[in-house]
Amino acid sequence: MHVGHAGARPGGETHYHLEMHAEAFEGLSRVARQRLVYDALREEFDTGLHALSLDLKTAAGA
Repeated sequence: MHVGHAGARPGGETHYHLEMHAEAFEGLSRVARQRLVYDALREEFDTGLHALSLDLKTAAGA
């Protein structure tokens, strides 16, 4: 994905899609859910992860 733009590496492995269902997301806004995931993956972003598409839902699917 996004070959040729800043942050994309020739070998890939910089762009991912994550679908997660978790009780921890209950009562949180979409932005708050994203912040939890980005905070948990901070080291990955600092070492090469460039783009992450997120689909975050509660355990019940909301």
